Amino acid sequence: MQIFADESIENCAINKRKEVHADQTEIKEVMTENEISFDIRGAAFNVYNNLGPGLLESVYEVALAHELSKMGYDVKMQVGLPVVYDDIKMDIGFRMDLVVNDLVVIEIKSVDAIAEVHYKQLLTYLKLSGKKLGLLINFNVNTMKDSIIRIVNNL
Repeated sequence: MQIFADESIENCAINKRKEVHADQTEIKEVMTENEISFDIRGAAFNVYNNLGPGLLESVYEVALAHELSKMGYDVKMQVGLPVVYDDIKMDIGFRMDLVVNDLVVIEIKSVDAIAEVHYKQLLTYLKLSGKKLGLLINFNVNTMKDSIIRIVNNL
């Protein structure tokens, strides 16, 4: 899949399926991780095209969260991730940059090059959180084409 620089966020959004709850009172939009990741890619391209490279990760995090929220997604920033070992829960400061619709984890970087540890970090976050899909996005690049990397955990 390729998103061109002049595509708008609205063009990236896809049709969403409706789910009716058993009590017939609440209807919400349900999307798969893959559908959500498509929209995240479009939003990331939009942020990059507007801000360019070289800023702090926190700037891209707020901007991407804002773009996704405008699209109707539930976006949580800096989500704490406890580690449980042998029945001991440790709240030791692990934080997922963004979690979209409680399904997709986004790890944002603004570095010269993605290191092997960045892949492992996101995969560990996926395993600890029980999520299936994560996107590693590096905004400090000349082109966004190859800077969005999908990491899967039993998807």
